Amino acid sequence: MDTVAKTEGRAIPWNKGKLLGQKPPLKLKEIWAIRIRLQLDHRSRELALFNLAIDSKLRGCDLVGLHVHDVVQGSHIAPRAIVMQKKTQRPVQFEITEQTRDAVAAWITDAHLKSDQFLFPSRLSESPHLSTRQYSPIVESWVASIGLDPAAYGTHSLRLTKATLIYRRTRNLRAVQLLLGHTKLESTVRYLGIEVDDALEIAEQTEV
Repeated sequence: MDTVAKTEGRAIPWNKGKLLGQKPPLKLKEIWAIRIRLQLDHRSRELALFNLAIDSKLRGCDLVGLHVHDVVQGSHIAPRAIVMQKKTQRPVQFEITEQTRDAVAAWITDAHLKSDQFLFPSRLSESPHLSTRQYSPIVESWVASIGLDPAAYGTHSLRLTKATLIYRRTRNLRAVQLLLGHTKLESTVRYLGIEVDDALEIAEQTEV
């Protein structure tokens, strides 16, 4: 028997048509496909948002809440930034690559943003900056634009992408834990989708 009633007037389940579970990270070719599409379309705000999402590995709430001064040092975009995470109230540091610095600088110039302003101000009057609710469909549009199923990806896919690439290259769980700002190694293990026994063995191998 179907668990979802088909009677008119019944509420539609929130997860109808959605894929549940861990959202996968983007692959390198997918990162570049989205990046090039945004560049060709001259979407400076979205290019800056996308690149910074990949580089920073921040949760959506922390990413959309960034101020200009969080990433600007003097008159230039800083090569590194430190942000206080809302969820853990712990600082996390991340590198801002050259192409991201260029994209963020172009967006700040285009939008005429000042140091104390939000980096991604909302276009809706009731919100001072882009909200996570607004951010989510933007991510879905990026994914759909390169032929991927938007239901299979989410904002956490961007947070997970660079962390996964770094882990696959280094196999260093402790480093990835630090980059993601996790307080517990178990959270990093779960986030990367690694088997617990394998993770413990890897962690032991990286102990000094």
